[in-house]
Amino acid sequence: MKEMTEKQLDIHEIYDGKILHVYYDDVLLPNGNTAIREYIRHIGAACVVPLMDDGKVLMLRQFRYPFRDVLLEIPAGKLDSKNEDPLEAAKRELKEETGASAAEWTDLGPFYPTCAYSDEVIHTYLARDLSFGEMHPDDDEFVEPVTIALDELIDMVTAGKIPDGKTQAALMKAFLFLQREKAGN
Repeated sequence: MKEMTEKQLDIHEIYDGKILHVYYDDVLLPNGNTAIREYIRHIGAACVVPLMDDGKVLMLRQFRYPFRDVLLEIPAGKLDSKNEDPLEAAKRELKEETGASAAEWTDLGPFYPTCAYSDEVIHTYLARDLSFGEMHPDDDEFVEPVTIALDELIDMVTAGKIPDGKTQAALMKAFLFLQREKAGN
């Protein structure tokens, strides 16, 4: 197998923010040349596809400042620390943003949203057997829950009507998981 690993020679911190930490490193390439790699360190996040008994998914409409637009997304949020259990973060975010709790959780695996320049990992989950209470969004978070059939959401993803990457990936993973489960695989 071809050697592809790059070796870190020096690290330079550019920005140390609340959520994002920006660096550039000098690296040694496999061919002996050197290069610079700019990247963002991120604490990580969790997202959840909350599936209701009727086959609808509990989605959120939320304004996203970088795009100056309201997007349709699944519930999600960053981890409180690198050590936080991602499943616990998913449970917290689902409760805060929708008021829902789930009795059944399925780990759908990690999602690397921008592997070329960030080490962010978003842990994806499917939540079923939902019960509902009050929403408790963060003070700076304004969301509107909506329910949409999973089949319709898949059509929206393939038609380009849901641009959020984590939502696309998690919905597709959940859809395939449920199809295989139904088929007995």
